[in-house]
This record gives sequence, structure tokens and C-alpha cells, in this order.
Amino acid sequence: MSLRRPLSPAKSLIVATVLALTATVAGCASGGGEQAAAQDGSTRVFTADNGDITIPADPQRVVATGYAVPALIEADAPLVGISTWKRGEPMMTEEDLATYDELPKVAGESAAETNYEAIAEADPDLIVIGVPAPVLKDVDVERLESIAPVVAIGPTVPSAWRELSRKQADAAGALENFDAIKAEYEQKADKLAKKYEDVLPKLKFAHVGGYGQVENGNFQREFDGSWGTNVANDIGATYYGQVREKGEGSRAVSEYPSIEELPSALGEADAITYTVNADGSLPEAVRYVTESELWKNLPAVKAGKAFPIRYTEAATYRQAMRTLDALDEAFAPLLDQ
Repeated sequence: MSLRRPLSPAKSLIVATVLALTATVAGCASGGGEQAAAQDGSTRVFTADNGDITIPADPQRVVATGYAVPALIEADAPLVGISTWKRGEPMMTEEDLATYDELPKVAGESAAETNYEAIAEADPDLIVIGVPAPVLKDVDVERLESIAPVVAIGPTVPSAWRELSRKQADAAGALENFDAIKAEYEQKADKLAKKYEDVLPKLKFAHVGGYGQVENGNFQREFDGSWGTNVANDIGATYYGQVREKGEGSRAVSEYPSIEELPSALGEADAITYTVNADGSLPEAVRYVTESELWKNLPAVKAGKAFPIRYTEAATYRQAMRTLDALDEAFAPLLDQ
């Protein structure tokens, strides 16, 4: 059963403005899916993490897992089954959450919790797997391929959710709605960038993320392009420094110093942002930092320039619009200084 929803008049206007762009991009020769599409009757070749996959040109029954779930719900793809995605529930709109709750759950939070029988019963013509490449080994892709074509499009560095969610929407044949939401986000981000153009670019920011390990006595410092920073980057905030020893994925843009390193890690910051839960409460890893005397003595904290930010794990444009609202609320006092 497809759960497509009609666009509002306002969003219909946005769709109209992006249709020409979508058609132009579709003919380009680089990238995956729409860019590299080889039309062959009712199928096309789509470039995914698991190779060049022949998929329906216009899928009618799609199963999504992992990060593909919120992206395809927002794009109003013809979903017939999804994995659970509890971490994203607080960032969903009421409408998207209602769709999420209504859709059959054919997998759990982890790739290992895939219910192959339930997926087969959903009778999909396309399966979009949104898990990191290293986690793909926990999925029996060959078994899924016996049900329907499988495209794996998983996360890499945090800020790449923009490109990856678009590829997921492209595979599912839902670019029209996706690009409408993208245009709405970009308009909102541009407006905030102008609002804060005389403030944010002048400050050296640092960010404390929510994935520090209290038991190990460390905290998470996030740099440009990380979960807690990439949306703020879109409105003019810059997070100074870089990871000392870069790893893969989020470890390319965040690191885990010991709590004793707090003064040296964040001491140069003019302003500090830190991750809070959707309800504004502090994650344990962040509370560990903010209760430290070292934190209280940081110049930015003493100057009253430490800002809690909600929705820092946004991985879709609609979710990121909530992040923009949270950033606007947090940074508003800077306009009075």
C-alpha cells in the first residue's frame, strides 16, 4: 500500500520551481541513479554501495531500512515496509511520525534484525538499505535479492546525509517531493545566514557532542561537517581545528579527548555549542562535561557563550529544518551583544 500524501499549495509551488532543475540533473553523466541511469524499458541501472544494480524505473512498492527510512518517508516514496528508526522519532513531524507508525516494520534497529520473511510478504519491487558499508555484512543481501533488487546507500561522514538521502529518494522514484523539501530547507538556511551574517562568521566555535564515554573519562569534540555542526555550518558558523588522527565515518570529523584536555581542546573557542536531547535535557555524556569545573572555567562559558542545540542528529532536510529553528533559538542572544 502506498502512503503518498498530496503536497500543500505552498509546496506545490516549490515543486514547480525545482522540476526544471531535476530534469536537467537527470541527464548528467556522473554520480548514481538519476545521473548514471541507463533507461532500458521499465528498468534502469543504479550505482549503489553494492554495485551497479538494475532497478525498476518507477518503483511501486519499496522497502527501506536504516537511514533510508526517514528520507523516504519525507519524500513520500511508495513504502510498503520499513525498519524501526527510534533514534529519529523525536525529529519527525507529526505527519511523518504518523506515517512511520502506520507502516509495517520488517526490520529492527540493527541490520542483524532484518526479518526476511516479513520483507517477502511485503512483496516489494525495490529494497533500499541505508546502513554503513561495514554493517552490510550483517545483512543477507543475496537472500534479499531473491525477493527484489537491492540498493545499499549507507552513511559515510555525517554531513553527507544531503547527497545520500537524495540518492535514496532517486532510487525510490521520489525526487520531486525530495527536491521540494530541499529547496525549502535551503531557503530557510539562507535566511538565517543573512540574519546572523554580522555575528557567526566572526566567532571561533567548538562543539561538544553526545557520544562521549563517561566510563572512559572522555568527551566528544565535533569539528566542521560533523553531526552537531554541519547544519550550523550552513548558516555561517565555523568550528575551528581538526581531528588529530582521522578515522572513517564520523571519526573523520570528531574525536574523543579526555576530560582533562577540556581547556586545551576548547580554550580558544569564542563560543561553544553542545548537543542536548529533543526535550532540552542533557545526554549523560554532555552532563559529564558541563558539570566539570574545567568546563565552568572555559572563556566561552564564563562569557555566557555556551549554547545548547537540539536535533543535532538530523539526517534529512525536514529534520534539519528543526535543527535550524533550534540554532536560531540558541543564537538569538548573540544579536543583542
